[in-house]
Amino acid sequence: MSEISEAIKELEEKKVLQLVKEKIDAGEDPIKILEACRVGMTEIGKGSGDTVFLTDLIMAGEIFNEAMEIIMPKLAGSSTKSLGKIVIGTVEGDIHNIGKDIAINFLKAEGFNVIDLGVDVPAQKFIDAIKEHNPPVVGMSGLLTLSIEPMKKSIEAIVTANLREGL
Repeated sequence: MSEISEAIKELEEKKVLQLVKEKIDAGEDPIKILEACRVGMTEIGKGSGDTVFLTDLIMAGEIFNEAMEIIMPKLAGSSTKSLGKIVIGTVEGDIHNIGKDIAINFLKAEGFNVIDLGVDVPAQKFIDAIKEHNPPVVGMSGLLTLSIEPMKKSIEAIVTANLREGL
């Protein structure tokens, strides 16, 4: 599986997709293939030395998502029961979705029903989703330090709406 990780790290899109398809067709465990993709994403996130290029992260995220399109049908139904609902979104003011989308794929692979609110999600949308879906877990994503304040505001709004209990 390390060849998948290495191909993602090197941003070799065609090679990643070919390897993933070959391993799926050979009947290999889709969870292990997913893990190899995750390792590659982790490596690209480390960058080389002190430098991580945003364009590399974006490209790796796109490759990961394409690989997931091949892997997910094999994961669907692999879990015998739902482990529960999770509401997740990228907080208001942030449009980055790479990390959120990776987390969603892993959560789905493990058997969670994930409600994805998307990016640039205002506090009220989190509140509405909590009321509608009654999840035990809410995930808030943000790439930039600028996301900290909107996260705090969303949490405060959830508390003010008396929805914090049970989360």
